[in-house]
Amino acid sequence: MVNLITCKSLSKSFGVQNLFSGVNLTVNSGDRLGVIGPNGSGKSTLLKILCDLEDADTGQVSCQKFIRMSYLAQDDVFDGAATLTDNLMAAMENTELDEVEKYNKVNSLLSKAEFPDRDVLVNVLSGGWRKRLSICRAMLLEPDVLVMDEPTNHLDIEGILWLEKMLVSGGTGSPSAYLLVSHDRRFLENCTNRIVELAAVYPEGTLQVQGPYSKFLEERENFLASQQEEEVRLANKARREIEWLRRGPKARATKAKYRIDEAHKLTGDLAEVKARNRSLSNVQIDFEATGRKTKKLMELTGITKAYDDRVLFENLDLILSPGSRLGLLGRNGCGKSTLMKIIAGVDGNSEVKADSGTLRAADKIKIVSFDQNRETINPKITLRRALAPDGDSIVFAGRALHVVSWAKKFLFRPDQLETPVGQLSGGEQARILIAGLMRQPADVLLLDEPTNDLDISSLDVLESSLVEFPGALVLVTHDRFLLDRVCHRVLGFGGKSGVTFYADYQQWLEDLETGADKDEEKQKIKDTQKPKAKKISGRLSYMDQREYDQIEEKISEAEALVDKLQLKMALPDVVADADQLAACWQELEGAQAEVEQLYNRWDELEEKKGE
Repeated sequence: MVNLITCKSLSKSFGVQNLFSGVNLTVNSGDRLGVIGPNGSGKSTLLKILCDLEDADTGQVSCQKFIRMSYLAQDDVFDGAATLTDNLMAAMENTELDEVEKYNKVNSLLSKAEFPDRDVLVNVLSGGWRKRLSICRAMLLEPDVLVMDEPTNHLDIEGILWLEKMLVSGGTGSPSAYLLVSHDRRFLENCTNRIVELAAVYPEGTLQVQGPYSKFLEERENFLASQQEEEVRLANKARREIEWLRRGPKARATKAKYRIDEAHKLTGDLAEVKARNRSLSNVQIDFEATGRKTKKLMELTGITKAYDDRVLFENLDLILSPGSRLGLLGRNGCGKSTLMKIIAGVDGNSEVKADSGTLRAADKIKIVSFDQNRETINPKITLRRALAPDGDSIVFAGRALHVVSWAKKFLFRPDQLETPVGQLSGGEQARILIAGLMRQPADVLLLDEPTNDLDISSLDVLESSLVEFPGALVLVTHDRFLLDRVCHRVLGFGGKSGVTFYADYQQWLEDLETGADKDEEKQKIKDTQKPKAKKISGRLSYMDQREYDQIEEKISEAEALVDKLQLKMALPDVVADADQLAACWQELEGAQAEVEQLYNRWDELEEKKGE
């Protein structure tokens, strides 16, 4: 195990807000480190300090000599008018590799990322594909330490599984260690071997646990329980010492001075433990239902929707009843949000309507929607107006609450009330939207990616509230943990049977199109990702021509390796050794795949050359 990064006594504040103080952290080779913590605890800032993108107020960061680090930010910046390949080639401009080596590396990474077309312009990519491109760019320089801030943001479930596979499988070019900030609990469980939580509740500012996220939860619960017990113990002891201090001077004169000093120190220790325990607060989320007793809230029969020649879903039947909780699953752009908008417009006021089919709803049904794009938030208004649009109080559950009390339910401080919404973090803006939903009694809740930017403690409370909500729920989310806990069933898009119902997301994943069907799906993506970079008919680019000139020789070498491995597998000593035979078979499979890939690439170049 090699020590790569050492942080000692790091502290950081912005104005009067202290993010963290006295943080100690080491990153060793082999570490798969997940950084978690409440919104505003400084997780992203800590990553930037480690990557020398921001300075700490106090403390120091020491890195191993010549270490290579790569940073994946939450937001990406690309040249939208350039192709995927051009953007990645530009990122390697200052490396010592020649053009052919750069191109081969870029081509290999894009292939691993499963991009269906590398010649499209970046500005036509969806958020999920842009995130994959960002991850590829972060991996280009083969960093020793890869630092990622919310890498699963914008990725659909397939994208998250692809990222998990890439991080866990390792291999040539993989980082020696990585750190990531994420609120995706299933992703943390699968991809980390150490968890660090930043929070004021801990004496040293962090709780660090070796092991996956599930192990961290056990250790965290034990620590918090022990700290509560410590508060009770200190409080009892402090009460006895304070009673002793209050006795007359004559009684105190017979006691040692050290006990007086210890009594004062004890009250200070108690105050510190109390402050830490009180800092452990959660968002108070409680969706209000209308109390309607109707058995059937909404019924959709034979619903069909298409755009041009592309059918999103057809002849879809759906019934929403009180207590039903349905998850929607599918690739980005498959029609999940469209279906949500059709349901939201059951009263006829929606901009999106079904092409055919019937929608029936209970009389005066109340539908409340959460918009993942946050278009309903005005960034110019203050937090006060966003939380209480009509004055300094709101009505919730039949009673009036002052805006200060309402703000505290969502972990906002009174001094933040005059802050423009546009200056708040993504997690804080998400809490504003949820606060808006809670003010509206609902029969049906339509939540489109409500978990984006919420911290883990807020996600736990959100889950509990959704489970207890007595109305109907339709949920779009890539959070597999949330789907498993909240939804009774899922409606999956893109499976072999089209749009149909599944018991859980795992069943949907197993039913997704594979082989030729997947190639057909990729072709659809190609067709929608326009415009493409202009090509000169009948000519190869410089890089393509270089590759074309060398590809026959590469195919010969690859085929020779296949022949060699096949002969090796027939040797008696190899046949007699199960481990050696298995290793040889694995090598042979890899070599055969390489031959197939080279032939496919040759066909592509021939096709380009003949255009």
